[in-house]
Amino acid sequence: MVSTIKRRYSLDEYRAIEEKAEGRSEYRDGEIVPMPGGTLKHSRISGNIFAFLKFLLRDTQFEPINSDLRLWIPEHRRGVYPDVMVFEGEPQLNDNRLDEVLNPTLIVEVLSPSTADYDRQSKFRMYRSIASFSEYLLVEQDEPFVERYSKKAEGWLLSDFSNLEQSISLESIGVELAIAEIYRGVVF
Repeated sequence: MVSTIKRRYSLDEYRAIEEKAEGRSEYRDGEIVPMPGGTLKHSRISGNIFAFLKFLLRDTQFEPINSDLRLWIPEHRRGVYPDVMVFEGEPQLNDNRLDEVLNPTLIVEVLSPSTADYDRQSKFRMYRSIASFSEYLLVEQDEPFVERYSKKAEGWLLSDFSNLEQSISLESIGVELAIAEIYRGVVF
């Protein structure tokens, strides 16, 4: 039996690798985990959400950001790339880095078969350590289905939406997101 030793990377090593990498990877407390490539459906859905929120939130104190920006989760020493984040006011930079932020209000993840469980469980638990984080959308790509978690005094409340005629009231940012807009151009 041959044992393999996993290499642990410092945060500085990860950041240096990530700055030059062609693809993106998450940082998981010393481990570098490559992110899988997306699908056409995934790209359409995340693009639709970003574009719609960008339009709805123009001239407000909220700003949506796409998946190019890394979210740093200090308590868990994780660097991740949510599909869409929305910030109230100016995004707080981590150590004045222009590629890492700390304070999203809303996070959106478009689910992939390989990441759905991670997004629903471990990643959501880590996101909840972020003080500003108060709303989470998990969006299926193979059927119209969205799970919305909203932070309440008594804990996180789950609502789900599966009808293209429905809209989601995003309380944290004060807008309605139509399910039909999320899935515009997506063929099931």
